Amino acid sequence: MSASPPETAPEVSQALDDLRCLEMEGRAAFEAAATPEAVEAARVDFLGMKSGRLKSAQARLKELNPAGKRIYGQAFNETKAALEQAHEAARLRVSSQRGVASRLDVTLPGTAPRLGHRHPLTQTIEELIDLFARFGFSLALGPEVEDVFHNFEALNIPETHPARDPSDNFYLNTGALLRSQTSTVQIRVMEAQRPPVRIISLGRVYRPDEMDQTHSFMFHQIEGLMVDRGVTMADLKTVLRMFCSAYLGEEVTIRFRPSFFPFTEPSVEVDMKWIGGDHWVEMGGAGMVDPNVLRAVGYDPEQVTGFAFGLGIERLCMRRHQIDDIRLFYQNDARFLRQF
Repeated sequence: MSASPPETAPEVSQALDDLRCLEMEGRAAFEAAATPEAVEAARVDFLGMKSGRLKSAQARLKELNPAGKRIYGQAFNETKAALEQAHEAARLRVSSQRGVASRLDVTLPGTAPRLGHRHPLTQTIEELIDLFARFGFSLALGPEVEDVFHNFEALNIPETHPARDPSDNFYLNTGALLRSQTSTVQIRVMEAQRPPVRIISLGRVYRPDEMDQTHSFMFHQIEGLMVDRGVTMADLKTVLRMFCSAYLGEEVTIRFRPSFFPFTEPSVEVDMKWIGGDHWVEMGGAGMVDPNVLRAVGYDPEQVTGFAFGLGIERLCMRRHQIDDIRLFYQNDARFLRQF
């Protein structure tokens, strides 16, 4: 086997390197072309019949010896096929994009992105905060995991009281529990603040109730507290009537009936005529703050009195929007939620 003349091999090697560079540059040019004009300019530059770079590369064949021509000729054909394929791909890509653009009417109004919105219970909570702020009540918040003192003892609920039964609460291994009412926030506020006090507290509370149309093991509650000199039951009933008229409408009918709570004395249940007006549904409990509760936080019941109330936020929202099942709030059904 005779070797190629020494002066020819480097020429072939250099020609092949130039051919590889030409292919890489041509592919890059076609891939970067974003318009039909750019694709055509790249075609003329690389594949043009008169002055294209591939045409110039073909002219190098006559500079090589027979063996070099065979090697270079094969590589040239492969490069030519690769560039033609790149050109066709670019042409189809740009043509497709042009077709989409031609169907786009930029004078039409845009389609607004679909955004979510606040949950109806969140909307209700924000409305209640704003409404009671107009009555002079400020907002106070507290922890959902409470200790026994704030959840029971400070609220005049002794250890033997049925409300502290493990089957009626969600106790944790630490001895703490998920709060069963937001009255715990009232205790924390009175511990840190001297009278006068006028606050509301809102948040989730937990009781192991069976789920039905008006009950849930987790629900939201709003509690109100007012402590000052000369506060009476008449003040409590006035605030609640004003609130119900403002939030539920002047046509709403409510009633107060005697009840018992360890932390209020006297106590009342607050009922409202339900959807359809054929029966009553409990809205919450209320009453005058028990003197023992005032003493537990260092207040003198001979000097100040107060009232407290607790209302179920879900039921208020249900009555306001004519919703007949509390479970709808927690099923994440977009058909229901998008109404609000």
